[in-house]
Amino acid sequence: MIRRLYEWILALSGKPSAPYVLGAVAFAESSFFPVPPDAMLVPMAVSRPDRVWFYALIATVGSVLGGLVGYAIGALLFDSLGTWLIRLYGLQDKAATFQQSYAEYGHWVILLKGLTPIPYKLVTITSGFAHYSLFWFTLLSIVTRGARFFILAGLLGRYGVQIRGVLDRHLNAVVAISVAVIVLGFVLFKVIL
Repeated sequence: MIRRLYEWILALSGKPSAPYVLGAVAFAESSFFPVPPDAMLVPMAVSRPDRVWFYALIATVGSVLGGLVGYAIGALLFDSLGTWLIRLYGLQDKAATFQQSYAEYGHWVILLKGLTPIPYKLVTITSGFAHYSLFWFTLLSIVTRGARFFILAGLLGRYGVQIRGVLDRHLNAVVAISVAVIVLGFVLFKVIL
C-alpha cells in the first residue's frame, strides 16, 4: 500500500494538478489534517527536481493559509472545534500552560515549533486561542514554514538523486522512521508544555 501511494505521488508530480494537491495537503495539515506535506513534497521533488523551489513555495503558501484557518479555529471556535482537536491529540491539560508561554515566548514558540516535527496545527490553534498578534503570527509563520520547506527543497535539489535511490530501495524503512518522527513530535509537544 505504501509503495502504491509513493508511486501515485511520483506519477502525480508530472500532472498539472500536482501543485494543487500539495497546496491542499499543506493547507489542511496546518489546521486539522495529521499528515505533514513533506510526505508529498519529498516524492514530488525527487521526481521533478526542476520544480523543487516551486513546490516549496506552494507548500509554504498552503501551510501559512492553513495556519490562518487554525488560528481562526483557536480564536473563534476553541470552545467547540478547537477543544475537540486539542482533546483528539490528548493535550487538554497542557493547552493553558502553552497559552501562558505565549506571554513571554510567543515569537520563539512559533519560530521553533514551526521547524520541528511538532504538529504545526497545535501551534496555530493555540496561537488563536491565546489571541497572539495575528500580524506577528502570520509573519512568523511565513518565516518558519518557508524556512522548513525551502531548506528541505535545497536538500532535495542537491541530494534528490541519492534520496530517490534510498526511497526506491528502502521505502518502508523511511516511512517507519518518518512516522516515528511524527509520533516523537507529539510526545515532545506534550513534554515541552
